[in-house]
Amino acid sequence: MIKTVRTAIWTVGLLVVMASPAAAQETFSVAPQIGAGLAVVGAGLGIGLLAKGAVESVARQPESSGTIQTLMIIAAALIEGLAFYAVIVCS
Repeated sequence: MIKTVRTAIWTVGLLVVMASPAAAQETFSVAPQIGAGLAVVGAGLGIGLLAKGAVESVARQPESSGTIQTLMIIAAALIEGLAFYAVIVCS
């Protein structure tokens, strides 16, 4: 439960950082670069945690490795899609 709340807070924080440059386009700011950097770092951390969980799951139940791998690839694609969206919005 606490992990879910912490993840939700980080997600909202990243969305606020990413959305702020889109609202202030008339002046030069470093905020878009910071937002894009945070999005890339967040995606890297997310994929790293995803891979860690998948490896631990396969170690516990090797017979379900196919299902775990499929779910991991889908989740990684969603994380990367969010990172690409953030970089496009911030640039």
